Amino acid sequence: MAEPTPNKPMPLQGEGDYIGARKFQKDEADFVRKGPVEQKAREAEQALDGPEGAELEAARKSSAKGPKDG
Repeated sequence: MAEPTPNKPMPLQGEGDYIGARKFQKDEADFVRKGPVEQKAREAEQALDGPEGAELEAARKSSAKGPKDG
């Protein structure tokens, strides 16, 4: 593993990956700023109203409860 230097500290990797977090935040902001947000919102609404709606709602409720124990 490379040693950190004063000018180039070792990036934190794993769950707290700073590089990945910065890229995600930039990509997310770019999508909101210039992406097809309205189109994706309509697609999501159609999915919720369609045949997979019950499954999507069950997944939403399950994820709202947080992680399962065990």
